[in-house]
Amino acid sequence: MSRLLPQLLHGVAVLALAAGLSQATGAQAQDGWRFQVTPYAWAPSLSGNARPRPTVPTVSFDRSFRDIFENLDGAFFLNGTARYDRFVIFGDFTWSAVSEEERIALPFAPFGFDVHGQVRQLSATLAAGYSVVDTPEVTLDLMGGVRLWHLDASVNIQAAGLAASKSDTWLDPVAAARVRWQFAPDWSAIGYADIGGFGAGSELTWQAVGTLNYRVTDSLFLSAGYRHMFLDYDRGGMQLDIDMSGPLAGVTYRF
Repeated sequence: MSRLLPQLLHGVAVLALAAGLSQATGAQAQDGWRFQVTPYAWAPSLSGNARPRPTVPTVSFDRSFRDIFENLDGAFFLNGTARYDRFVIFGDFTWSAVSEEERIALPFAPFGFDVHGQVRQLSATLAAGYSVVDTPEVTLDLMGGVRLWHLDASVNIQAAGLAASKSDTWLDPVAAARVRWQFAPDWSAIGYADIGGFGAGSELTWQAVGTLNYRVTDSLFLSAGYRHMFLDYDRGGMQLDIDMSGPLAGVTYRF
């Protein structure tokens, strides 16, 4: 018995060490980098005003997506996240180009002019932060980052032969929050909002997104929801006051 007891203790110690290493390896795998990418389609209505230079008239936009679909020159949308333990990185990319025509009348003139305007926008948001709540049912991320804007605005008064265009690129600081609620085994809801600008680039920019998500597999999710985005920019002679809002649908791949 005196010889058997040390052997038993040695065996128990080896098993305990192996179990501890196995748990540590599993925890490390669980806490490793996790990624997801979501290409999505967004069908926004567009309203607001655009004036590339003070010397040309302001062109107003107020169209539903159905009304402006024929004038939509193109669009592309993509977002994604990367996570390590509670650290999170969020990115979103949007690009769209919209044209519009309207007829304006000049003061004290019995006739009007056809005005063609176009706004092309590219925005890329990058933020990083921490999951202040991280449970199987609810995750809340608080983040800070920047949004890169590149805008091209042009106005062409066809009958008068006058045209003006201007492009600008700038960075806006943004503060963001993202919450995910797993309310059923295969269903979840996600809400995202950010706000920024504060005069650093634009006067104000903000957006809010809400989606309902269905898990097809452990790696594939389908989403549908609504998004609103706002920009107020007035610098260097370019003036933009734009609201974009509408439904969206996307496919998420998680790996």
